[in-house]
Amino acid sequence: MQFKHAPAAVSAVFDDPNLVSTAGLVPMLRLARSVGLDELTRSRLSVPTDKGANAGAKVMALVAGMLAGADSIDDMNLLRHGGMGRLFDRTYAPSTLGSFLREFRFGHVRQLDAVASRLFANLTSRAPLLQAQPGEPVMVDLDDTIIEVHGYQKQGAGFGYSGVRGLNALLATASTSTSAPVILAQRLRQGKTGSPKGAARIVGDALAVLRRTSAATGVRPLLRADSAFYGHATIGTAITAGADVSVTVRMDPAVKTAIATIPDDAWEMIEYTDAIRDETTGQWISKAEVAEVPFTAFRSRKKAERVEGRLVVRRIPDLNPRQVEQPTLFDTFRHHAFFTTTDKNAMGTVVADKTHRGHAIIEQVHADLKHGPLAHLPSGIFTANSAWLVLAVIAFNLTRTAGLIADRAGRLARATTATIRRTLIHVPARLARSARRVTLHLPETWPWQNAFTRLFANTHPPPSPATS
Repeated sequence: MQFKHAPAAVSAVFDDPNLVSTAGLVPMLRLARSVGLDELTRSRLSVPTDKGANAGAKVMALVAGMLAGADSIDDMNLLRHGGMGRLFDRTYAPSTLGSFLREFRFGHVRQLDAVASRLFANLTSRAPLLQAQPGEPVMVDLDDTIIEVHGYQKQGAGFGYSGVRGLNALLATASTSTSAPVILAQRLRQGKTGSPKGAARIVGDALAVLRRTSAATGVRPLLRADSAFYGHATIGTAITAGADVSVTVRMDPAVKTAIATIPDDAWEMIEYTDAIRDETTGQWISKAEVAEVPFTAFRSRKKAERVEGRLVVRRIPDLNPRQVEQPTLFDTFRHHAFFTTTDKNAMGTVVADKTHRGHAIIEQVHADLKHGPLAHLPSGIFTANSAWLVLAVIAFNLTRTAGLIADRAGRLARATTATIRRTLIHVPARLARSARRVTLHLPETWPWQNAFTRLFANTHPPPSPATS
């Protein structure tokens, strides 16, 4: 593609008050309002002083900015251009929104958590966010990630397990084989916090949110997590809440002893669809063997706190043994094991292993958020950043719902936030007013016109007929 005019014949002037660059915010904010974001915030959030006034409108403005791509307080100026003031009420200045966030304390963050959880339940009534096949459990994934920060004024920042200076965000997501992940619960923690700290509380909150939604079925949900969360507090909370678990275990003596009891003829060969790069050796692995053995977790605790289940083990050839100068006389393997309470009749050894490896889907959610609102944590105050995380989760779930409404059977139903933003939100428009009506003139032959029209029609029902 080439520019068709001579450079001297073209100029740029910012002088049109009737243009907007993000016309997709119209149906997005109508969707947010219809599921009660404004009303829930006004009824549950009680930020003090005049800076906390009109909390519902300010939360709506912050979420709108994130939907439009804002990843800092200053970016909220996205809401104050062209005809935005004609489309929306209370397009607050970034300084006003920043002052609002800085008034948050831990209790206010928990109030905002309550808003997010109830909003999620309302979203599931508008669109089938979690569609499960008959007999299929909803997968609840738990993991944390380090959000890198810079400067020495960030409260709570520290060097965590990744060696990066930042803050620790713990998320619990839900997904099925046909539905993209959505976020059930979230918590921002100090950067040096260990992964399992507070995980039991998040698991309880996430499963409670899931039970309140239309996605709750007669099948027990399955909590998946890595070895950092293999502890009685987390697993016990999940089981008490009515969920099964599938959690990677550390290779402690009890696990090694259990693996040693697996007979040689019990191993089943599996092949990966795509080769997996082994983190220890750097080799590409395309096949492995799996087997299982009955296992009792937390045997050192009192009898009532022990958990019966299965230890599923995957072994791969050790292609690069350390400190071995001559070839061995027998094959050597490295083992990777996880503990699960699922029924073997419903989920066999091979299926359980494949299902557990699907836990990596939560990394896509981490990446999605870090390419959006969590590219930065905008404030030096820890509670303000905690509130920012909750608002980012609300915006994430809203975009997931919008993509499903706009294109239920197409790619937008499982698209990333960036794709939904590019196709449905970042749509330029020119405003025209006539007879107290506003018309959005959108680009002709917009490639995603049908999807935008479906979303707009769903959030803007026709006016009720007049009654005599």
